[in-house]
Amino acid sequence: MAQGYVKAADLPQVIPVFPLAGAILLPRGQLPLNIFEPRYLNMIDDAMGADRLIGMVQPSGGAPSLPALSPVGCVGRITSFAETSDGRYLITLTGVSRWRLTSELPVQTPYRQIRADFTPYEADLTPDDGAEDVDDRAALLDSLHRWLERRGMDVDWDAARDAPAEALVNSLAMALPFEVAEKQALLEARTVADRLTALTAILSIDAADPDDDAQTTRQ
Repeated sequence: MAQGYVKAADLPQVIPVFPLAGAILLPRGQLPLNIFEPRYLNMIDDAMGADRLIGMVQPSGGAPSLPALSPVGCVGRITSFAETSDGRYLITLTGVSRWRLTSELPVQTPYRQIRADFTPYEADLTPDDGAEDVDDRAALLDSLHRWLERRGMDVDWDAARDAPAEALVNSLAMALPFEVAEKQALLEARTVADRLTALTAILSIDAADPDDDAQTTRQ
């Protein structure tokens, strides 16, 4: 159960959203954010005074000042908050549930708000460890090893081998610097098992491509 939410109807129909390319949030995943734009500082202020829920969504084209929004995002609850001496907010969002965008609302707030349908992703409210197959995990870790080796990077392999499937797959999907479309595909994978398969495929393709330069981590 995520933060006391048992079913889709427990979540608000209207949520504020933070469009950010290259950043996805997944259920029970933790996403640290450095907030400095005035409109998003205002959004955090409002969220802290209410239910602490913020929707993360990737832009999908359009004008940089008002990009179109991807059809699927994830709502998270602010579970850590700190303010810096120069007025920035350092927060951590913990993923609650994905949603499908129903409509964007005309609002007076400086930040955007949408009407979200959580029903298609109600299963997100219950931990999903349906990807514990040893062969699947071995294939993922093998692809990850080759992908990291090409970039001169490493991870705590003991922790990767011992982590619950959902935590491992979702943390890698969120943290690794994939392209926006790849991130969105990982976000929209129906189950952890589906996401594990997609993640393994992305890592294998990137690791095998001799023309693929190391990607730059997005903020």
